[in-house]
Amino acid sequence: MARAPFRSVVALSGGVGGARFAYGLSRALEPGILTVVVNTGDDFVHWGLSVSPDVDTVVYTLAELSDDERGWGLAGETFETLERVRRLGGTHWFMLGDRDLAMHIARTEALARGETLSDVTLRSAEALGARARILPMADGPCHTMIETESDGTLPFQEWFVKRRAAPRVRRVRFEGDPPASAAAIAALQAADVVVIGPSNPFVSIDPILGRAGMREALAGKIVVAVSPIVRGQAVKGPLAEMIASLAGEAPSAAAVARHYGELLSGFVVERGDETDVAWLPVLPTSTVMKTRADRVALANDVLEFAGRLR
Repeated sequence: MARAPFRSVVALSGGVGGARFAYGLSRALEPGILTVVVNTGDDFVHWGLSVSPDVDTVVYTLAELSDDERGWGLAGETFETLERVRRLGGTHWFMLGDRDLAMHIARTEALARGETLSDVTLRSAEALGARARILPMADGPCHTMIETESDGTLPFQEWFVKRRAAPRVRRVRFEGDPPASAAAIAALQAADVVVIGPSNPFVSIDPILGRAGMREALAGKIVVAVSPIVRGQAVKGPLAEMIASLAGEAPSAAAVARHYGELLSGFVVERGDETDVAWLPVLPTSTVMKTRADRVALANDVLEFAGRLR
């Protein structure tokens, strides 16, 4: 367990990297300390079901149910329903597994009854044994839209999954502007430290930070981010290309730090990248999480660094 004496830690998470880092935190901290606030800009309706990909990735990962090789979905999953839908001529570009469908069915029914996404997420995470309190960033819809140079404006999942993030990004914007969920704000206000995982800042973290009340709740907090860029390359996903097209500079840890700006109290980078970031406290360490043990080791390093910043 982490040696830093934290009573409450909040992680901001999106994507596979964020979920894996949240797993490390959940094992490095005593039970009851960690809350994970998750991006819901990726949420969409598919087959008439409410799908929350980033939320479910965090829930499955922290419950040790996820497929570690793919990084998403459930271990040992089957796709017979998807195959039958394909044979019948239905929409089949988004990979929904047979057991994963249960999560989306239960969520859709609960939302139709008037429950909030926060309530549904908390109950699902507890039922599946996730070792942290998991909250969506908002209870209302906020859809990430990708304006591309060649294919017009696409909903995030169509750009990321259906088009394999191939169209060059010109702008990221959001449709819907709900405030941050009351539970997320309360968690941030009570936090000793806030940690931003190695997630894509444009499409995983910006949707969270853009919710009304979020930055106010972060004011005066120790905020530490982990770089998702290692030696000029994205660990996973299209971030390197997005930095070039959206920020107009070469992908680097420094580019990510500049994007977060004055929000950060400290920054964690891969060893060798620290010389690029000279304007705030930096911890160089091993940030690539190949195993579950790597996730816990990185989490402990980050927590100890945050403890020193206090």
